[in-house]
Amino acid sequence: MAVKTVAVAGGGAAGMMAAIAAAEAGAKVILLEKNEKTGKKIYITGKGRCNLTNSCPDEEFFSHVVSNPKFLYSAIYGFDSMQVCNFFEAQGCKLKEERGGRIFPVSDHASDVIKALNKRMDELKLDVRLNSVIVSVKKDDAFDIGLKGGEHIKADSLVIAGGGKSYPTTGSDGKLFDILHELGHSIKEPVPALVPFNVAEKEECAAAQGLALKNVSVVLKSGKKKIYEGFGEMLYTHFGLSGPLILTASSYYQKAGAGEAKLFLDLKPALSAEQLDSRLLREFEANKNKDLGNVLGSLLPGKLREVFPGRIAIAADKKVNSITKEERRNIVEKLKCLEYNITGCRGFDEAIITQGGVNVKEVDPSTMQSRIVPGLYIAGEALDVDAHTGGYNLQIAWSTGHLAGMSAAVKSGNS
Repeated sequence: MAVKTVAVAGGGAAGMMAAIAAAEAGAKVILLEKNEKTGKKIYITGKGRCNLTNSCPDEEFFSHVVSNPKFLYSAIYGFDSMQVCNFFEAQGCKLKEERGGRIFPVSDHASDVIKALNKRMDELKLDVRLNSVIVSVKKDDAFDIGLKGGEHIKADSLVIAGGGKSYPTTGSDGKLFDILHELGHSIKEPVPALVPFNVAEKEECAAAQGLALKNVSVVLKSGKKKIYEGFGEMLYTHFGLSGPLILTASSYYQKAGAGEAKLFLDLKPALSAEQLDSRLLREFEANKNKDLGNVLGSLLPGKLREVFPGRIAIAADKKVNSITKEERRNIVEKLKCLEYNITGCRGFDEAIITQGGVNVKEVDPSTMQSRIVPGLYIAGEALDVDAHTGGYNLQIAWSTGHLAGMSAAVKSGNS
């Protein structure tokens, strides 16, 4: 049997894993990367540390997928987090586990993840072509891939793993979506996800800029409909809200197409309103002659002490012995339910991932092969799948890339 030639478009996480899997399955592999080096986006993931997967059980993994979790069953079970960890360890990239099952390189350097992938590609003698920009793809008996500058590549199978549109400076500019559309695929409009919120209360957030809140809960609503509810950490910024809890909420916000929405922040989720009121009473009794602003200092973190009095419409210098029962109830209510008006999300420049992409109904989940173009395989962020922060999105890239590469090497291309 003749050796198949598999071309892989994109040298990111999914693309490199697809190229490796295809070569391991016996194919001749040509990896086409538009940048001057592979893995450019991986370098900035996890703030440069690269949270490359999550150790949660496979069954739990799918609860962290926001869009089309069932589509990923074959890919995840076929190449799960344990196999990903084994792969990187075998290439000399030692790993460690942190809270929440997050897996990082022991070195805390994302570059070590790239080195491991490049090392394996070198071992397999892959034909890696950098600065190769794809401008056209045509399919007859084989694929004809046109590059900027006029060169054409011929391949029996093609894996498109060109990413989405987030962090476009890394090369994820969405151009391959146009080629996929030309090949007949429908594309769900890509939108920024795992991205901070803009809020109407911009001045308040700017005043509290840099303040990180731990162990708070939020509820996000569009009208009366609850879109998301979660517990964790968030951050005030000069334009609005960010942090892990907010980034996760943004994915559900985008999926719901929410437009204007309201976010309700519970600063004291461990206490009921009654328990919080009792605590407030004790604080007031012990500090009768102090200003309200000083007493609130024991209940509120950092810069929030300065902006909170404006929310309750009570002067910060008002003595607590003159606070009415109604005013106290208002304080409790705001501590348990501080409202922010979401006006939208930040853009692709600040988005960790892209939500949207190739309609998964047009892709065979058992192989990642296009149902429209035989021999075409699609992997990674180009697909309409996305997940929470915590290593889940990179696991999707590794798993779908591995399945696509392996399938592209062994399938006939006409199945």
